[in-house]
Amino acid sequence: MRFIDTEQTRNALSFDSVIPALRDAFRGDATVPARHVHAIQSGNAHGTSLIMPAWSDRGYFGVKIINIFPENTHQGLPGLHATYNLYSATTGVPIAQVDGDIVTVYRTAGAAALGADYLARADASTLLIVGSGRIAGLVAQAMRTVRPIQRVLVWNLRPAGAEALAARLREQGFDAQAATDLEAAVRQADIVSCATLSTEPLIRGAWLQPGTHLDLIGSFKPEMRETDPACFDGTTVYVDTDEAPTKSGDLLSAFEAGVLTRAGIQGNLHQLAAGQRPGRRNDQEITVFKAVGSALEDLTLATLVYESVRDAAGPSGDIHHHAGDKP
Repeated sequence: MRFIDTEQTRNALSFDSVIPALRDAFRGDATVPARHVHAIQSGNAHGTSLIMPAWSDRGYFGVKIINIFPENTHQGLPGLHATYNLYSATTGVPIAQVDGDIVTVYRTAGAAALGADYLARADASTLLIVGSGRIAGLVAQAMRTVRPIQRVLVWNLRPAGAEALAARLREQGFDAQAATDLEAAVRQADIVSCATLSTEPLIRGAWLQPGTHLDLIGSFKPEMRETDPACFDGTTVYVDTDEAPTKSGDLLSAFEAGVLTRAGIQGNLHQLAAGQRPGRRNDQEITVFKAVGSALEDLTLATLVYESVRDAAGPSGDIHHHAGDKP
């Protein structure tokens, strides 16, 4: 079994390869059982652990365990931590352990960009990032892969986080600045991407301008939400998977408010990637992409990382293959 560390995992991933790999994966056929969700309590600490398996005919089976502890921010720690184990789907032999944190942030930002490729205006150039964590830190790179992003605004509940992310983005060559007025920033943006663990609405539907694409990739539980129901009133709504309407607090609150129905969701990433749904139809409609994450994305990127490291090692490399571990 190969241990692929943080640096190797990061070096094996770029959005130029991640987004096409995700597109192919959603066009393909894989088995993705519903995730297992466990509430974790230890003393006064509360968190959630998700166990996310997936396998495909390519011969890989993978399981991600991701732990979400939102209060970690008060200790200066990231709120999400993950591990990923990759196995042969034909023998069950362990193949590799890949850095689950890196896989998670790249697949989440990559899936957001894949959704935007179908749903954002072709000329979208101003991006607003809501949040400043690890996933938020990759959104601009991912979106720039599919749209001509020229300007990036960053808003965060803690202004220092927005300032820090804007500074990092400027170092990467983006025209980036922190925003202090969220409403004004939303009204300026062509793409609004929310990557927070918020349980209170941040984005108001009344702020969304014609032609805006609203990307929601932060919340994944019924009690979490980044929007008010008005964001779904009269807008064109897509999801990453059919699990989203059962898990997303944003969607559930919109259902409860009567502004959206399950049947009113236009489609998912599989249908978009397969050409079964039209995506954006004109430059005036407001589009919404709500993602809760899929184990298919994790499997896709873990496989991409493993094969990249394996191939780089070559026949004399230090990856030790066992029977059945080269699908």
